[in-house]
Amino acid sequence: MLAQMPRGLPGAGPCQRLRSSSSRQEQPMSPLRPPERSARKAKKKGIFWGIEVAEALHWHGWELGKEFTKHLSLKNVHVKTQKLRYRPPATRLFITVCPQPIVLSPGVSLTLPITFRPLEKKEYEDSICFEKPEGEFSVTLRATLPRHELLFPDAIQLPICAVHDFTEASFPMCNAGDLFTLFTWETPSPFHLIPASGMLEPGSECVVKVTFQPQLALVYDAIAICWFGDNEEQKRTIKLRAIAKYPCLLVSVLGELCEDVGPGNFRDVLCFGSVAVGATVERQVEICNPSMVSVPFRIERAKEPLLRDYVFSCDITEAIVPANGKLLLSVRFSPQTVGVQSMDYFTIVPVGNLTQTVLKVTGSCKGSLVCLQYSFINFGWINLGECMMQPLEISNLSDVPAYYQFDIDGAESVFSFDRPCGVLSGKGTLILKVTFRPTHPIICYRRVVCLIHHQSPMFLDLFGTCHSDTTKPAILRPRHLSWYRTNMARGLTFYPPDILSSMLREGKLQTDENRALRLPPQIPEDKPPEEYPYIDPMTEYFHDGITSDLTMFPPHVSVSVREFDFGCCVRLQEVDPLPLCLTNHTKGKITVTWTHSPESAFRVTPETCDIPPLKSTAFRLIFQPSQLNTLYAAELEGFAFYKVLRHYSNIEEDNTMCPSWCLTIRVRGHTFEVDRQHFIPHYVLDSPKVFPAAGPNASAYRSVLLWNVGTSPITFCMNQNICPSVLVKPCSGHIAPGAHQIFLLSTQPVDVAPQQHVLSLQLNSYPKYTQEIPLWSSGEPLLLLLEGDGSLYFKPTCVGTSSTRLYTIKNCTRLPLHFQWKIQQSDSKVLSVKPATGVIQPNEALAQAWTFTPGEETKYLLRTWVSVWRAQDNSAPESPESTRYPLRVIGEGALGTITAQEEQLDLGNILVGSLQSCDLVLLNNGTCSLNYILSVEQIITGPCDPEAVLSDPLVLELDHYKGMIPARSKAIVQVTVSPARPLHYNWSISYTISTPKALDPANTTGEQQALCRVVATGVYPTLCVTDVCVAGSASGISKLHLWRLFSLETLNQYLERDPTSRELTFRVPTRHSVCPVPPVHTPVLLDFNFGAAPIEAEPSVVILMLENSGVVPVEWAFLFPSDQKIDVEHWAENTEFDPSELHQMRVQDNQLFSVSPKSGRLFPGQEQTVQLSHRHDFIGTDRLPVLLKVSHGREILLNFIGVTVAQEQRYVHFTSTKHLFTPIAIGSSSPPKQIYELYNGGSMAVAYEIQLDSVMKIQEENFQHPVFVCLNPRGEILPGMTSHIEWIFSPLEARMYSVDVPIHILEGDSALITFQGIGYDPHIMGETAQFNQVLSPAVAPGSSKLTVPGQTAFLSQHRICLGNIPVYSKSSRLFFLNNASESEAVIFAWHIGTSNAGEMLQIIPEMGVVQPGDGTHCIITLQASGTACFYNMDLVCEVFMQQPLAKYEKALQEWEAEKERQTMEFVITEKDLVAESNLKQRARSSSDSSAEGKLTKLPAVIRKYKTLPPIKNLHVPNPPVSRSQRRHLTDKEASGLWAKPEPPKSYLLHLGMTARSHSMDDFLSNFCSELPKHFLCHHLKQRVVESQALDSRKDKGGVRIDPVLLALASSSEQEMQVVTDTLTAVIRGLLEDTQFHQAVSRSLAEPMPYFHQFWSEESAKLQGRKQRLGSSSRVFPSPGACAKDKPGEEEEEERKEECEMRPVTSAKAAGREPLDSWCDVLHQEQLREQKEKITRLLAFRNLVELMLENTLQNIMVEASRGEVVLTARPRVIALPPSSAQRGVSPTTSGQPASLSCTAGPGPSLPREGKETEGCPQIVLSP
Repeated sequence: MLAQMPRGLPGAGPCQRLRSSSSRQEQPMSPLRPPERSARKAKKKGIFWGIEVAEALHWHGWELGKEFTKHLSLKNVHVKTQKLRYRPPATRLFITVCPQPIVLSPGVSLTLPITFRPLEKKEYEDSICFEKPEGEFSVTLRATLPRHELLFPDAIQLPICAVHDFTEASFPMCNAGDLFTLFTWETPSPFHLIPASGMLEPGSECVVKVTFQPQLALVYDAIAICWFGDNEEQKRTIKLRAIAKYPCLLVSVLGELCEDVGPGNFRDVLCFGSVAVGATVERQVEICNPSMVSVPFRIERAKEPLLRDYVFSCDITEAIVPANGKLLLSVRFSPQTVGVQSMDYFTIVPVGNLTQTVLKVTGSCKGSLVCLQYSFINFGWINLGECMMQPLEISNLSDVPAYYQFDIDGAESVFSFDRPCGVLSGKGTLILKVTFRPTHPIICYRRVVCLIHHQSPMFLDLFGTCHSDTTKPAILRPRHLSWYRTNMARGLTFYPPDILSSMLREGKLQTDENRALRLPPQIPEDKPPEEYPYIDPMTEYFHDGITSDLTMFPPHVSVSVREFDFGCCVRLQEVDPLPLCLTNHTKGKITVTWTHSPESAFRVTPETCDIPPLKSTAFRLIFQPSQLNTLYAAELEGFAFYKVLRHYSNIEEDNTMCPSWCLTIRVRGHTFEVDRQHFIPHYVLDSPKVFPAAGPNASAYRSVLLWNVGTSPITFCMNQNICPSVLVKPCSGHIAPGAHQIFLLSTQPVDVAPQQHVLSLQLNSYPKYTQEIPLWSSGEPLLLLLEGDGSLYFKPTCVGTSSTRLYTIKNCTRLPLHFQWKIQQSDSKVLSVKPATGVIQPNEALAQAWTFTPGEETKYLLRTWVSVWRAQDNSAPESPESTRYPLRVIGEGALGTITAQEEQLDLGNILVGSLQSCDLVLLNNGTCSLNYILSVEQIITGPCDPEAVLSDPLVLELDHYKGMIPARSKAIVQVTVSPARPLHYNWSISYTISTPKALDPANTTGEQQALCRVVATGVYPTLCVTDVCVAGSASGISKLHLWRLFSLETLNQYLERDPTSRELTFRVPTRHSVCPVPPVHTPVLLDFNFGAAPIEAEPSVVILMLENSGVVPVEWAFLFPSDQKIDVEHWAENTEFDPSELHQMRVQDNQLFSVSPKSGRLFPGQEQTVQLSHRHDFIGTDRLPVLLKVSHGREILLNFIGVTVAQEQRYVHFTSTKHLFTPIAIGSSSPPKQIYELYNGGSMAVAYEIQLDSVMKIQEENFQHPVFVCLNPRGEILPGMTSHIEWIFSPLEARMYSVDVPIHILEGDSALITFQGIGYDPHIMGETAQFNQVLSPAVAPGSSKLTVPGQTAFLSQHRICLGNIPVYSKSSRLFFLNNASESEAVIFAWHIGTSNAGEMLQIIPEMGVVQPGDGTHCIITLQASGTACFYNMDLVCEVFMQQPLAKYEKALQEWEAEKERQTMEFVITEKDLVAESNLKQRARSSSDSSAEGKLTKLPAVIRKYKTLPPIKNLHVPNPPVSRSQRRHLTDKEASGLWAKPEPPKSYLLHLGMTARSHSMDDFLSNFCSELPKHFLCHHLKQRVVESQALDSRKDKGGVRIDPVLLALASSSEQEMQVVTDTLTAVIRGLLEDTQFHQAVSRSLAEPMPYFHQFWSEESAKLQGRKQRLGSSSRVFPSPGACAKDKPGEEEEEERKEECEMRPVTSAKAAGREPLDSWCDVLHQEQLREQKEKITRLLAFRNLVELMLENTLQNIMVEASRGEVVLTARPRVIALPPSSAQRGVSPTTSGQPASLSCTAGPGPSLPREGKETEGCPQIVLSP
């Protein structure tokens, strides 16, 4: 292959390399082609720097000892001439011409021959390298041996496939080798490869097909192995990947739903509705495939019936639904039998038969509904030779067209229709004309049948009477027909009227109420006389005694033959007549008259003839054709009647009247010659294939329509001898052109087996025109299919309840069947079925609901049966025609209980008035389903009146109280709770088992049983303020003072209370008012006082820390009046405002007060900061009512108050006009000092003075006892700072004292403050007196990390409470100052405040630098004075960012330098002498002005040099009202001045320190146990004693003067300056003296003196013992005055310690002789006394206290930095025995202190014991 090696020359640019790579992609080499053949067709080439060359040369099929030469072509495809060189191959096997430079012009090619000379039979590879200035490239030379190599893809991904389906894919397999290769595939299931084995010639290729047919829905990743080679020793694999998924098909019926099908997305019932007979309706069903695979499916139908009379059809039997696709399935419905409800089932079975979807198709067949206007037409009587016409209306009530035909030949009858046949459209009506044209004076009566296709025939009675001059028969009336039918039913019509009249006269006959004749009743009367019955039209039509042997009534006159065929009559005049015989079956003489038409070719002779009773007479039928080759056919008509009816006078009784009987004969013939073809019939035959369903031996009827669509008449003849099982009427006749003939077919199947009938219909009397009509019929059996082979199983059912399941029965016949279930009387209470009786349609599967209701806990085996019979039969269920099918029912009665998954549901805390839901899981572990009824009982507990909550409604609701749980399952009941009170709710939920079917109706529910308990607590949302901090103009306010300004203690108390009902008027923030000042629904009003600040000062910012102290989420909002106002139109607003409304509008419009954020949501325990700010833009007091709304909770009206003062106004902000001191016990010898704070809210220092006249008056009233004492009645308050006024309240009696004290503010507003104090008797109050109360309990510690925006440093604690301490005590606390910034250091400095605080407090370090991300520890120490007092001090830590401070200092130095230059440098010229003199005079007049002021007043003309703008502060005497104008003017004037750099903005950290000191007597009496915890500084006491003389001197105001201050005050300014200058010079000289530095260094590094070697511990102790004996010891009082002294125990402990501390002498000292015993005793005594003396020294105590304090502080600092883990377990290290140690013994004083101390809280180890005797232990902390 080619390997490009660029040299990095300028010519080898990226464009050329890109072109090279792109050229490689233009002609890729197929991996499935053998390399040699692919190279022959098109060698793969590459372009390198404009040279096109093949990437490689291959040699195949080479032999040893021969040379094989190939040519390498080089082509210049660049636009410039290319020069290159080449190096020959490294081996001698590949030889080319001698290397020489190659020059190629653009488009020129060069061929380089390369010869290969093999020496061994192996593969060779080499390369030839070409060099260009741009780089190098090479061409690979490769010679290979013949080998077996098959190329095919490494992997193939088959399409996704459905389970049990198959999918295919193919891949090419190429023989890339040089040998014939045999291969065999090993394929894992379910993959198959075709061909599985074979042989490939070199270079040939075959396509391998992969078939995938999965059986499971999995992801298949298999490997197929191909073995190939000579012995199939080589192999190569291919990965076969495929995914199989389960198929899923859904059936959706398009269009409207059936009436009996419920709504749903997918429906499986296709309803065609009513379809016209013979029509075909097609509807579509949508088969949806929601799966990702294509699903093949097939459509199966139910088991084929005996006769294939399918009316539903579907062309698709197999198809494939694409993935995520749809397929429309067309189903057609072609009904053939009117009035039949058809039903069928199509089963859609996906591949694999995993699922089945049954599609039910239903439809009904509707036909025409033709009716006649009249059932008879009475023509009355007419004279012979006349005719009468009457209309007849025929209507079709259906929308289906109807084919009708009156079976009468109007040409041969006295009655005729103008349209004897035709088509009635849907809902159509025709008016037919019926004509009566008699030919003889007789009574004419004919019952004409109207045949209708697909409908039963109808009968029309036509009658009329014809009179002549001589013959006048009786007139036939409609009543006569009614009497005739009744008489015929009673068998009286076989007697002539004269005989009936005589019998009626003789009493042998009687008349009924309708005047019909009847026989006299027999005695006794067994039955009523017979009436003419209703006869089915089909039965009446076929059972006429002629077509069939059956008849409803015996005939009066019969004809021997009804149809005559003259055949072929070529000789027109020699046609032989045919005989005809008529028989009279009556008891009277009858007359027969034939109707003859002159145009007819047929006639009967004689035309009129009398026939005696019960006799027969012969007639002749004559055929007289008029022309040849013609068809003749006719229906001859004759009337037979009693001869006595020829004259009306012969009729005595009208009810004996009898109509005539019509006789018809069908005749046909033709005159076609033998060699002549008969007329070719053109017709349409509508013939069914199957007879309608009927039972065995029952009649089935069909109609056939033959339509003559030709122009010539058609004669027809139905040969019944061929198919005698089918009756056809009419059998013969003729059809006029355009007319039609309706045939009615009837059969009676005798067996259930299918029977085929073939009818032969001969047309035009020609055998060749014979049409065969095949028909099928069968007798339908009573076949019913029961589900489950006649077994019905019920699940176990709870006693007293019922379970219902569906059981399917299917009608397997084509007839509707009646069914009725029979359940034994003993089982009727246990088993029932609905419906118990009914009709099941053909081929219908009917699901019935069976109900099993057990009465006891046992197993049931019940037997019942169903009786079925045909709906057409009038038989009963118990008749022999019915059939029984038994059913076995199996069930079990059981009992069960219900349990709850959790016995107690704790909903926790719920907001009052809100809803909370949970799921109650009910478990049924039994074997039967249980019906339950739940009940709830409520109990309310808590701080409330028990009687008041008894009437509370139930606040727990269940989504349902009744239900059913199946066996071994669970049910979920949703419980909803809405507490109405903030109390604890306890609900007991019980259940009862419902048994509605219990045997005892009075006990349909079981006993009530406990189920579970639900507990919840109603709560209101609570909110509290945990911390507060300030910024801006209010940064000087201490946190405690701020807590009082904002009434936060009271606010928290109000927030803890429950809201009132009025506060819950609006549970959430709502705009509910149209007034500027909305009404308030809360009675609580608090002040939020922002303090005071000068105008244009920074806004006063207060940051509150809100915490959700409750247990439910809380939503809060600060609502300004505008937030509660409803926006209305301008015309609706009120324009008259009072001053308070105008003030609020001004505050809101100028946004003087702001809250950010104004609302929020807090979860339990969550905190959020809220920033309140007040802008000082207008002088005066700003007020704004703001509503603090807690959703579903409290409403508190906050009165925002802020004061803005003028710049030069002195203002002290008084929070309140009353101040209450802490209650003091009467009789206290040293009442504590208490503090009253004054805050300076202005921009100038304020001097105050307290007038004590009222205080002195109170003192006089209390026997000169100082009840109120002010220690500093006058002083000065710096801007933005707070001053502490010290008071002593000393009550004389147990009552409240009150005094009004005026506080005067110099040049400011004074105030009258009422000071109150309460004195109490501790003996009376007892334990209720709280001595340990240092601060108000509402002042919570809060969060130490509550910071203002932009603050990077914070304190670990913002308040330190030392509690109750004794006087003269020293208390220290450790806290940390952390720098949260990661990029910038901060500089801090502590400001203690007042001078008194500076004496008592000490902070180390007072200033310093904290690096980014680091922190520093600070130690605060309070040294209590000798006077009991309350300590409430606010320490301020001022924090600067280091970088801005450094920039400020640099800019300030530059400004000061420029100021000094401008002050000292000036130039005076002679021209300005006058100006100088004026300047001197002006200077004398204003000598007290500053030098800067003088210089700024010099005119510009005296300056020689132009200087920088003057430096001065700008003061605007009358600032404009507008802030923008003031800002514009300030910027304009400042642009010409160099303003003094302003220091960077710092932020203040407040640290509050509180404590209460008690006198020693009070402390011992109340806090005796806490005294050992405090360290008493006795030097403070001595200092106080020494300064008592100075303290005794007080001024009139009672202010004490410090002696140090007196000494400083007595010295003059010059003295102080001399001392300062002298000390400064001395110290500066020492610091600059290098010799002094060297001397100090030498003294620090001085070697050990020579005499130190004679020192020993023993000699030191002896020396100390002598000093102790000679010195007098002083006894100091023990600090624990309340503890008992035990000197004996202390002496023993001292001896033990001395023994333990005894030093081990050296080996030399050990060898000396011991001292005398008295010397030892004396020595020990001296040591004890010396130790006791040392321990009582004040310096020693202070030293020990200082060491312990520093040690603990170091440990805490190291622990904070992570260097020490205080909570870690101690580690014990065992030291070797003392004998094994060299040097210092473990008991020597040189042992480190840490070896005997335990660091950490772990347990201390025992000092004595066997385990530690020889092995000392070292306890170290990890």
